[in-house]
Amino acid sequence: MKRAIIGALGVAAGGVAVARWLASRRVPAAFEDEATRWLGVTVNRSQDEIMPGGRVPEPLAELDAEVRVNRAPGGRGTELYARPREHVPTGATAVLSRIRGDDPRQAVRVALREAKCVAETGEVLRPDAPIGTTRPTLPGKVLDAALRRAPGEGRL
Repeated sequence: MKRAIIGALGVAAGGVAVARWLASRRVPAAFEDEATRWLGVTVNRSQDEIMPGGRVPEPLAELDAEVRVNRAPGGRGTELYARPREHVPTGATAVLSRIRGDDPRQAVRVALREAKCVAETGEVLRPDAPIGTTRPTLPGKVLDAALRRAPGEGRL
């Protein structure tokens, strides 16, 4: 009984610590709202090569997104920016939508990466599929879940 109480107190203390940490990471209202933030990539091509005739690159044209193009500093290519036009969830709803994979920003991130690949190499580059283990283990399942989520976020 004593171990159960100590364990419950430990879990509660951990929850309070995580809540405080998350609260400290909140962006003040003076900063740009998450829903209106531009997502961007730098492409090693000129603006005319990225948007010939002013047309939006193919992966971004399929989305309902605003697109902006700037010259990169120092003549190092072009900065390609986009943001979704649809409502972007914030707060706890944003966390849940990212976990479910239906956050509109994830689609914009994927489209930006694909537009960069098409502009620089002519095709969308995909990594080889990871080789699975012969016996499923708990750490392997966690890694598989992270690898499934990584393409939507752009990183592991």
